[in-house]
Amino acid sequence: MRRYLTPRWLLRHAIAVVLVAGCLALGWWQLDRARGGNALSYGYAVEWPVFALFVVFVWSREVRAERRGGYAPPPPPASVPEDLRIEVPVRPTVESAEDAETRAYNDYLAWLATHPGAKPGDYPG
Repeated sequence: MRRYLTPRWLLRHAIAVVLVAGCLALGWWQLDRARGGNALSYGYAVEWPVFALFVVFVWSREVRAERRGGYAPPPPPASVPEDLRIEVPVRPTVESAEDAETRAYNDYLAWLATHPGAKPGDYPG
């Protein structure tokens, strides 16, 4: 029981209490607005207590995990068996005319970026 009274756990307890109280207060506020004629607020009046229940769920899950000794480390990734492995073919890189055009255009754009006052006709290439 002492492990739940450490500063870290006291902060968690305080955050949980503040969040639950805040969610319930916002639900009550939405219920008041709904009674005043805002029909959409009925949905929010139900939604905020559900958020409070979610906070309680997460808090209780953390307490149970601490009681069990923390979360278990993830299992190591299993290697793929030899009969299920596939080889990915590697395409040889062959420069095409389109690649040369693209490279030339990129060189032109780089030249324009380094010479902001230049006109397109000033390009030496």
